[in-house]
Amino acid sequence: MAQLPRVETGRPMAAVGARPAGRARLRRRLSPLAQHVVLAAVAILFMGPFYWMVISGFKDMGEIFARPLIWWPHAFRWQNIGEVLNYPGFPFLRFLWNSVFYAGCVSLGTVLSCAAVGYGFARLHFPGRDLLFAITVSTMLIPGIVIFIPTFVLFKHLGLLGTYAPLICPAFLGNAFFIFLLRQFFLGLPQELSDAARVDGAGEFRIFWQIMLPLVRPALLVAALLSFIWTWHEFFGPLIYLSDRSQYPLSLGLFAFRAQHTTEWNLLMAATTLATLPLVVLFFCTQRSFLAGMTLTGIKGS
Repeated sequence: MAQLPRVETGRPMAAVGARPAGRARLRRRLSPLAQHVVLAAVAILFMGPFYWMVISGFKDMGEIFARPLIWWPHAFRWQNIGEVLNYPGFPFLRFLWNSVFYAGCVSLGTVLSCAAVGYGFARLHFPGRDLLFAITVSTMLIPGIVIFIPTFVLFKHLGLLGTYAPLICPAFLGNAFFIFLLRQFFLGLPQELSDAARVDGAGEFRIFWQIMLPLVRPALLVAALLSFIWTWHEFFGPLIYLSDRSQYPLSLGLFAFRAQHTTEWNLLMAATTLATLPLVVLFFCTQRSFLAGMTLTGIKGS
């Protein structure tokens, strides 16, 4: 019986083996493309409302409610910005300063208090430390509305209603989330730094202030930015504690602008865009440090 050449029998096996390899290469090439398509679709979905807010601030009232929707105004009404800044009964610049003052003070108080408490839970040893830390973290489970009434009664008896004290003072008493965040970062710092400073005669406060705080600067920036953004959007607290219109932050001022007359939606969208713009600028200016702080916090806390 004649035998087939060996070269002939090897070719089909090589062809069969090449097909899975080619498919794997195709999948590897298509996978990043599919991921970018999904990310772009999600980004467009989330940017849609923001785009509508910004573009509506430069329309007239008729274009906002036109059907079909007008995605690009026929003529940009730049005068809407000027009307917002000079609208009667709506001192935009005053509200803007109130928001900057309010959010800035809360951010400062949050960073100082949470850094000190987080350092104590991470680097100091005292009886009941872990129990106190567990109780502190567990307070995040308590809804804010539960402690709101006792807090309101307390500041009422202190005669501080109608001022920023009830809104700012609690920030200097710490925040459980940021205490946990900064503690995890302090735990990742080498203990040898503190030991060397003690050998050189440094006290605990000096170690904390001059050695440890500069090392956790990325985490401090994360805490400050998150606190600033959350406070910038705060509505319920100023609504309850502030009674003088000149003290309103932007979040409350926009509500008053909508409620005082028939709503002029194009001006309201322009005012909302101006109120959002400082946060956008702040994020883009600190984006690299913010993301680095979030990444380092996760690494240090692991």
